[in-house]
Amino acid sequence: MLRELHISNLAIIENIDIELAPGLNVFTGQTGSGKSLILGALELLLGLRGGGGDAAVMVRPGCREARVSGLFEIAGADLVERLGGALDQPLTIDEPVLITRRVSAAGRSSVSVNGLPATAGMLREAGQMLVDIHGQHDQQFLLKPANQLAILDAFAGAGESRRQFAETLAELRQSQRRLAELRYSEEKRLDSLELYRFQIDEIDSVALHPGEYDEVRARYNVLRNASHLQALSARTLDALTDGDETVLERVGALQQCGQELVRMDPGLAGFAAQLAQASELLGDAARSLERYQDALDADPSQLAEVEERLDVLNKMIHKYARSAEPGGDPVEAVLEYRRQIGLKVEQLEADAQTLGDLDDRIARSTKALAATGKRLTALRSKAARRLKPLIEDQFRELEMNEATFEVALSSRSADDAAIDSSGLDAMDFMVRTNPGQEMLPLRKIASGGEISRIMLALKTILAGQDQVTVLIFDEIDANIGDRLGATIGQKMRALAHGNRPGVKSRPADVQSAKATATSDGDAQADPNCQIICITHLSQIAACADHHLQIRKEVVGKDGSAADSADITDGAGRRTVAKVRVLTGEQRVQELAEMMAGTSATAATITHARNLLTPSKRAKGTACPRGKPKARPDSRAACPAAR
Repeated sequence: MLRELHISNLAIIENIDIELAPGLNVFTGQTGSGKSLILGALELLLGLRGGGGDAAVMVRPGCREARVSGLFEIAGADLVERLGGALDQPLTIDEPVLITRRVSAAGRSSVSVNGLPATAGMLREAGQMLVDIHGQHDQQFLLKPANQLAILDAFAGAGESRRQFAETLAELRQSQRRLAELRYSEEKRLDSLELYRFQIDEIDSVALHPGEYDEVRARYNVLRNASHLQALSARTLDALTDGDETVLERVGALQQCGQELVRMDPGLAGFAAQLAQASELLGDAARSLERYQDALDADPSQLAEVEERLDVLNKMIHKYARSAEPGGDPVEAVLEYRRQIGLKVEQLEADAQTLGDLDDRIARSTKALAATGKRLTALRSKAARRLKPLIEDQFRELEMNEATFEVALSSRSADDAAIDSSGLDAMDFMVRTNPGQEMLPLRKIASGGEISRIMLALKTILAGQDQVTVLIFDEIDANIGDRLGATIGQKMRALAHGNRPGVKSRPADVQSAKATATSDGDAQADPNCQIICITHLSQIAACADHHLQIRKEVVGKDGSAADSADITDGAGRRTVAKVRVLTGEQRVQELAEMMAGTSATAATITHARNLLTPSKRAKGTACPRGKPKARPDSRAACPAAR
């Protein structure tokens, strides 16, 4: 429920704190006193009225911003979970939720929930879960066919069937999407499969192995330069070993000189050792070069073979190793590409089998969906037949004697692409308010007073299935008389206290333990719902559990009440709205003034007191305007005097 509402700097509201109670809360006051501002503040708080220029004009002149805060108590773990999801923050069932909306005079708007920022979209979604406002057609929860269908399903006890339908539909849609993807890409799939198989065959046919490229390229360079290598090798060997004064001979002579020097000067032993080492190294080099020359093969056929292999490797690398890392083995990159396309071929070949499997799966899911949808439709049809007389009984009690109600259900086939997780049915609550008119969807009813009464009738029957426990009625008393006002007041009070037609009563022990004694000795169940009603009718106001009066005052600079006799030039005066809780004689006086204006007479005061005292009302009283009038019957009794 909405426990507290704080409004500051909104139009003529300067700063008010409103404490609300469970049950029926009624706001009364003179025309223009600011009652509509309470509704406007709630719409602003719940995101039903956006920011920008439209909201900026509501900021009190001379103030930088207007602020509305609401403290909500949340009942039910399911609602707490859904609300937390909408607001993107964890909530607990034992902690209230504080929502604050600020609107600056420049049109900027901000939202916070429990001190954390939230978006306007999050606020609107949460607002629809928390409060149901009746008075603005486009914001009413029950006017949306999707919400009507959900409530009918709850009334029908069809929750499990609906869950099964949603799960089956999700499986079907997933299979259909996968099948569509495969069929859409079938030609591309076949082309890709053909290409990948060709590439695999091409790579496999050349039998690559890692490191091969460097080996073949080195061998090719040797074979291509074999003649030149032989000539250079021969010349080098000749210089080292053949002819007069070869390098080895000259180094040998130098080595002998070194040995002679050491005999004369032992300090040159290191030099002599270096010459000996050089002689040994040159000898080793000559022998290695001789072996190399002997092994060198200048066979042209071998060169052609190596050159051909190198061409093959270069071709494979150019085609399939474009992703090779610099300095890496290009043949390894080709083999990695081969592994990747091998996996793709396996997937594409599996897709061909999947096409058949998906066709079978879709057929099974469609059959199961049709069966579940048919079962769901049957439950809804049965519930619709049961709901019709209950609603029409409520219409008659609300003096809509000629009004009729229907639940229009139209079913579609399970393979219709337009169906959603709610089932095979499209649905509308249909109403005809007067004979000769056509049945119209509830959302197209034009009269604010009629639609509020219809909503009250629907809420009276369906309240047990609707998780929104804060209901606000703004236009419900439009164009109705005293008797109907008493009936509406009683119904709203009964709805707030959980007394609904067609709903099983609580066990006697529980009911007595949770009952509240009233002034005529009757017992009412403790409120399990909160209703906020803005009304001009005393018969409705008399049924309130909590009566609040909104009044407009002119105050001076210091905030004290300002009389026009005291301040004649109007300097420093301002108009503010005030709210107070009415009890006892204050409430009697307010009801009397609602009937007769500020000039309430003894008769109207007596009549107001009778509205709050069922035993007095049973005897009947004179009409406050002096004209005899039959009093409402006992059904209009509202034992609400507090």
